[in-house]
Amino acid sequence: MMVFLRRTLLLRYLLLSTGLALLLFLTSFWLPQGEQRDCGSVWQPCLTYYIQTPLAPPILDERAGSDEAPPLVKECPGQTFQARKLLQFLRSSLAEDGEDVLLEPYLLSWDQLLNFMESLGTMVSFFSQKVREKTELIRQLSLKRSSESQAAGSSGLRTGAYRSVRSMVEAELQAGMVSFSRRTDSGCRTLLRLHRSLLWLKLMLEGLSEGPDAEGRFKTPGELSRDAYKVALAPHHPWMLRQAAEIVFLALPDREYFLQLVCVQKQEEATPVLRIIIHTLSVVHTRTQRLLAKYNMLELP
Repeated sequence: MMVFLRRTLLLRYLLLSTGLALLLFLTSFWLPQGEQRDCGSVWQPCLTYYIQTPLAPPILDERAGSDEAPPLVKECPGQTFQARKLLQFLRSSLAEDGEDVLLEPYLLSWDQLLNFMESLGTMVSFFSQKVREKTELIRQLSLKRSSESQAAGSSGLRTGAYRSVRSMVEAELQAGMVSFSRRTDSGCRTLLRLHRSLLWLKLMLEGLSEGPDAEGRFKTPGELSRDAYKVALAPHHPWMLRQAAEIVFLALPDREYFLQLVCVQKQEEATPVLRIIIHTLSVVHTRTQRLLAKYNMLELP
């Protein structure tokens, strides 16, 4: 019996190791590696405009509520991911016009989502590294655009940097940076990849907010992540990467661990907290979807 258990554990370890190696190999083709530097508490390079000028409280969609995180969403001491900060950044990203998404608070939201992903273990952290590179690339492109605008005599950083999703899309189309037939390191193509990943996380959180099924069983986080992945990301990934993702889902912690990340102990406490976050995620995702669709960018290669 002991020999059988040891063989089973060894087999599982080998499967996870093989899957991790495959995942690293495949994701190395997504985006070039970028050097990471500190900029306060977030990734460098930062958007200079947003460092120098505090964000004004936006007028939000009625569905999103106040720009302040409600008391129900608590600060959770001792952990890097903070649901309260995530909600604040998401709400700050909603522009006053009711249509656009401000880019820097959107990226700050992703910094918190990266903390969330990296809290789930080594297997997920290797996947999240590729997401971090995407936020880094958009910030680098924004700074480059800002420098070029200043050199050309532009009247300030507000017109130079990618202030919002719309301004980035229009600037890159005008500059000929976006290709509809081949892969480029444009901000638009990179944002589309983040947009798909945001849908994956939103769908997974929706699953975590739900109660048990008719038989009284809760789906595991691995099952929820797999279901969300099939909708949001799998249609855009090659077969080998889809197989590697399956290994990641097997390595996810249990539901109780996820509840602790949003600073609650029971499912009854988690459901209203998660629904508040999901609500705002949906508003941000819907706005981004509409903007990308308007410029025919939902299927960039």
